[in-house]
Amino acid sequence: MSDTALAPEAFVERLRGEGARRYHDAHPFHRRMHEGTLSRPELQQWVLNRYYYQTRIPIKDALILAKSEDPAFRRVWVHRLLDHDGDQPGAGGLAQWLKLAEAVGLDPAEVASCRGVLLGVRFACDAYVTLVRESPLVVAVASSLTEFFAPDLMSRRIEAWEKHYPWVAAAGLGYFRARVTRARHDSEEAVAFVVANAPTRALQEACVSALIRKTEVLWHLLDCVQAAHSGRAG
Repeated sequence: MSDTALAPEAFVERLRGEGARRYHDAHPFHRRMHEGTLSRPELQQWVLNRYYYQTRIPIKDALILAKSEDPAFRRVWVHRLLDHDGDQPGAGGLAQWLKLAEAVGLDPAEVASCRGVLLGVRFACDAYVTLVRESPLVVAVASSLTEFFAPDLMSRRIEAWEKHYPWVAAAGLGYFRARVTRARHDSEEAVAFVVANAPTRALQEACVSALIRKTEVLWHLLDCVQAAHSGRAG
């Protein structure tokens, strides 16, 4: 590998390419979700376990904020905490996810307790938080760049759920609808910061590696949910 830093356009293309090749929309469980072949228990299992991942997002964003001594950066990034935690009880992405849990027939309080989360899911999601905690700021930000692919995925997910799972109340899809626009805005912010703050090839490669590790977290989450339904994991 050359020690010469990639030009901004080439760096962004490398990030996009590595992320796209590994994104969890290609996972067999996820493909079945969009094809409409998941059973109700399988869909419920995914919603329950994915909630744990959702709870880790504001924690990793708080860690990212704590890494920066730049008030301008913190003003830009802090909205992510509010997007998930809300500015009051019952608002924000976590509350929207609990509405989804209710819409698929789960007890929101039980989902919020995280008592039913699979050990493998917990391990993978906690590893993501550890990655962010132990990485330099720009690398931690780069790990969030799966947001590149979220808007298109959310649009397809809404269409698939409306078509194949009509028993899920439309109000439960609010989280997905909100992320179509927010994820696009967030990814633009994040990639601009990463490009501007990774001036060396070594730092660029560290950013790519962090993104790859994030895709592995999302993939492993689906591995665990799929295996649990097959009776091979606890």
